[in-house]
Amino acid sequence: MTDLPNTAPTPRPVTERPDPAGTPVVPRPQTPHRDLLQLEVLPDETQIRADIERLRREKNAVIIAHNYQRPEVQGIADYVGDSLGLSRQAAKTDADVIVFAGVHFMAETAAILNPDKTVLLPDLRAGCSLADTVTAQGIRDWKAQNPGGLVVTYVNTTADVKAESDYCCTSGNAVQIVQNLPADVPVLFAPDRFLAAHVIRETGRAMDVWDGACHVHEAIRPEDVQDQQAAYPDAELLIHPECGCSTKILGALPELQLYSTEGMVHRARESAAQEFIVVTETGMVTRLEHDVPGKTFIPVSRTACCEYMKMITLENIRDALANLQPRVTVPADIREKALVPIERMLAIG
Repeated sequence: MTDLPNTAPTPRPVTERPDPAGTPVVPRPQTPHRDLLQLEVLPDETQIRADIERLRREKNAVIIAHNYQRPEVQGIADYVGDSLGLSRQAAKTDADVIVFAGVHFMAETAAILNPDKTVLLPDLRAGCSLADTVTAQGIRDWKAQNPGGLVVTYVNTTADVKAESDYCCTSGNAVQIVQNLPADVPVLFAPDRFLAAHVIRETGRAMDVWDGACHVHEAIRPEDVQDQQAAYPDAELLIHPECGCSTKILGALPELQLYSTEGMVHRARESAAQEFIVVTETGMVTRLEHDVPGKTFIPVSRTACCEYMKMITLENIRDALANLQPRVTVPADIREKALVPIERMLAIG
């Protein structure tokens, strides 16, 4: 048999410089990098839920979830609520294991209230932009500049900040906490300046205010509210006091009430309105739809979403229960000091 002549074209040299003749540039050949593929089998949600139920029973665990959690996480929780409700639930649970579907400072609060229990945060990256605005040293310096003042810190703070405080509060009881303080004592309120403005409006009391804010609530603009009002003219507004838009909206609607997330649930139940514009993190719509069926809840903005809250998933809840990790603990000396302002808060309301 006669060999056929080799008629294949001679390969052109590979170059990354433009060819004057206009020939397209040929890139250098690449070796596939398997680590970049990150292919995963889609999870079987039914099986994950079954695993969680089995592990919950085996470990005598309770799952408590904040109102801003993913819908599926709220759906498997034993209790869903705001910071105050979660604190109370953590204080009274008889479970051996607490799985906290929330962010780090919430799990720390549960660990402060339950030093002998295992407190799990399924993803340790779940932090809080508001809590990050204040440090324990910052509070110590502040107190030194204001001797004799009482420090009231929002529960959205780290354990070591709580340890430097006189009282804790939540958005639901901040007004009540400040009203119960001696009238002749200066109040140092940290770290949320928008919640502080709400407390000052409601109590008429002057306070020294820390300059902090939640990045999600701060980013909600008056225009976001007004756009939804134009689209839903019959809807009632449910505005959280952490929102940066609240002062301007209240300027136009001075009779408007602001509500904690738990307050939103109560108001939606009592109101004759059938539609509500929910001015807070989008996860609250899930809670409202579950607890107040038959009414319509419109998120003020689809971008009002906390990426830290959404880090908790069914998968990492299952894994946390299986491994009893990641665990959140608080050093004994800090825990003892931080417990005082938390218990004072719970005693007032």
